[in-house]
Amino acid sequence: MKTTSYKKSAELLDRAKKVLASGVSSEFRKYNHPHAIFYTHGKGSRIYDVDGNEYLDFTLSQGPLIVGHSHPHVLKSVNEYSEQGQIFAGQHIREIELAEKLNKLIPSAELMRFCLDGSEAVHTAFRVARAKTGKQKFLRFEGHYHGWLDNVCWGNSAPSVEALGSRENPEVFAWSQGLSSQSKDDSIVLPWNDLELVKLTLEKRHEEIAAIITEPVMCNSGCIPPKEGFLQGLRDLCNQYGIALIFDEVITGFRLSLGGAQKYFGITPDMSIFAKAMGSGYPISAIVGKREWMSLIEEAKVIHAGTMNSCNPTVAASLATIEVLEQEQPYERMFRLGKKLMEGLRLSAKEAGHDVLIQGMGPMFNISFTTQESINDFRETFNVDKAKLNQFIAAMHNKKVRVIGRGLWYISAVHTDEDIEHAIEKAKEVFNEM
Repeated sequence: MKTTSYKKSAELLDRAKKVLASGVSSEFRKYNHPHAIFYTHGKGSRIYDVDGNEYLDFTLSQGPLIVGHSHPHVLKSVNEYSEQGQIFAGQHIREIELAEKLNKLIPSAELMRFCLDGSEAVHTAFRVARAKTGKQKFLRFEGHYHGWLDNVCWGNSAPSVEALGSRENPEVFAWSQGLSSQSKDDSIVLPWNDLELVKLTLEKRHEEIAAIITEPVMCNSGCIPPKEGFLQGLRDLCNQYGIALIFDEVITGFRLSLGGAQKYFGITPDMSIFAKAMGSGYPISAIVGKREWMSLIEEAKVIHAGTMNSCNPTVAASLATIEVLEQEQPYERMFRLGKKLMEGLRLSAKEAGHDVLIQGMGPMFNISFTTQESINDFRETFNVDKAKLNQFIAAMHNKKVRVIGRGLWYISAVHTDEDIEHAIEKAKEVFNEM
């Protein structure tokens, strides 16, 4: 069998390291197999590298490509609108059209502002919550990812499960050096999916807490669904204590439904963050929320700004993406294909004698090598065989199936039954070879 070559990517990486720190522009890109890979183009469910390798892509560029690579309607819309200008330091018609569209689709989107990425939008939501409540802290959950800025860079990593300490008073660790030491005190971090623990914490400390922020599905660590009643419980507690409920829908937005996870689960937060799939890979995010919260921005009591916000190409990409999703209504098929792939992977692993846990919603799911029957919070993600997962991901990559290194798979609106069957076939080969 022909060995997969990454020679040209390796040469380009050596060149890149002379001018780019580690040769990349985002930390996660370092961890491809066997090293950072240089790509030339993508089309539909496929992506191609400089060595001529063609991959069936389940990374979707870490999630944004909900309608696949280089969707013709998205590219056409971006090109046509960009011809009228790139950015005006002023308003334009399609920005209103996008806001009106989100207002109709997303339950919490009474008012909104556009930003460039999820990290920025998260911090806007925190600023609004603090301003309205007069309180300073926000409650977060272990292992949840809300961007890479200082005050959300605590509690999403740990050297071991033992190091995390007690569930009631977890130890939090810095994800990076160079964080402001004061930023650690901005948040209270708890294990996820433990509503009783949230209740006890709020009983004691609600006078300090401005907001609870959560991924509605814990996509970044194990693709963990919320337990029955957990999200509603958070909603009820926020109502009880007059604090903001913030959904970070950077991943779940437009992936579980056109109205996001809040529409899918029937739980309306006070504010939400949308990004990734919203713009098909163009840099745009939105903070959307109920008028009673977002009015602080409207009244300029909370300042939100950004020279590059809502520039023509990003707005055109977002509108075009939503138009495709509305016209094609791919969600039932995405759920079906995702579940078909999940079942195929389970069966193939079992037949080859491997213990795996595959869990998630369908349009996104996670594979772990473990004997656990389910993973319900960040602490349980430590009881997995990461070396075996790395071996699996690398072998799949060599067989031209691209999966995110932590075991997360994304399904797009352009994946087909044939794609799913091909991925299962390659996974079966890998399981048997391991």
